[in-house]
Amino acid sequence: MKRIGIIAHDERKEDLLLWVGRNLEAFREIHLFATGTTGRLLVERYPGLEVTRFRSGPLGGDQQMGSHIAEGEIDGLIFFIDPLGTHPHDVDIKALLRLAVLYNIPSAFNQATADFLVTSPHFRGGYVPQRKSYEPYINRFAAKG
Repeated sequence: MKRIGIIAHDERKEDLLLWVGRNLEAFREIHLFATGTTGRLLVERYPGLEVTRFRSGPLGGDQQMGSHIAEGEIDGLIFFIDPLGTHPHDVDIKALLRLAVLYNIPSAFNQATADFLVTSPHFRGGYVPQRKSYEPYINRFAAKG
């Protein structure tokens, strides 16, 4: 079963909920990991979805999501970002996006890209992204130790 992280800034939560509703059949076969309010709203609107909830983003939820990405426990990330809002936890958001890139997981930060992900045969299939080995990097710093 695919494991997808799903987040939305406050101003984009309703957009995300409507988008999930249009793709509900795909999400019934997915284990979702969501930050606080997003997770609560998903469960309330779509009973039966499998959702693991983290804390709210500003209270550490973004970092929890990043940790699960780093541990290989999340296969993709859908994050409906509000590009016009200011966010007090912006550094946490940037760290989360950095980890999604570092670990090469499929990521969507707007509805158009999320549409491409959810309609891809890889979304439900056995796609495993290639992971770059960072051993040379780790060994370089371990040797200085």
